[in-house]
Amino acid sequence: MKALTPDDIAFARSLVLFEDEAIIGFDKPPGLSSQGGRIKAATLDDLLGAFARSNGKRPGLVHRLDRDTSGVILAAKTKPAAAFLGKALMGRRVLKTYLAIVAPGAPSPRDGRIETPLRRVSQGREVHMAPCEADHLDAESASTGYRTLAANDEAALVELRPHTGRMHQLRAHLASIGGPIAGDTRYGGALTLAGAPVPRLMLHARAIRFPHPAGGERTLEAPIPADMRALIVRLGLPEPPPSAIPATLAASG
Repeated sequence: MKALTPDDIAFARSLVLFEDEAIIGFDKPPGLSSQGGRIKAATLDDLLGAFARSNGKRPGLVHRLDRDTSGVILAAKTKPAAAFLGKALMGRRVLKTYLAIVAPGAPSPRDGRIETPLRRVSQGREVHMAPCEADHLDAESASTGYRTLAANDEAALVELRPHTGRMHQLRAHLASIGGPIAGDTRYGGALTLAGAPVPRLMLHARAIRFPHPAGGERTLEAPIPADMRALIVRLGLPEPPPSAIPATLAASG
């Protein structure tokens, strides 16, 4: 891994939403991979070197976001914090809220919960998730809650709450009900809306609520990025309301 430049370090620090002795919360921009993949480019994981201690120990990502998904992502600064948050994720005690632009129009029904199992399908070096029957040998249970915040005939603004953490879960689930996320080339999303190209996958990790290693709970929110906000305006959809995240994790259902 090459050494970070002063510009790299400044960029990494500009992404910080919250930092204390145990965790760092970042607002990951679209186009930045969480961790290494087939694309040989800097990743958020690489940039964590900007927060390394004098002994060389550096934070580690607790979860991931797809390369073109923007928004909140957590890193743990210590091994105990990483273990604590890992257990919280496994125990479904971390509540994530996403915002997506889907097309065409609103999903049907406008609000609900998708419980369709998913399975991994490999095509060469590409992997995607496909709906399947629950008794399929490779079936993975998956659950996504959603509600339509605003819609017109062309597109809709949808809030999503994953109750499981499968690869591409939100993308595959929305496509399965006929409302793929705009800009999603892998799952059939619209590539043009309101007379202009969709710049990327229109999926944003808006908020995360989690138990803190030091006790209590904390919520972090990331502002809607400029490219998504511009598309919302161009579509004539109203500004999305604040994320309806429960006051406590116990109230999340």
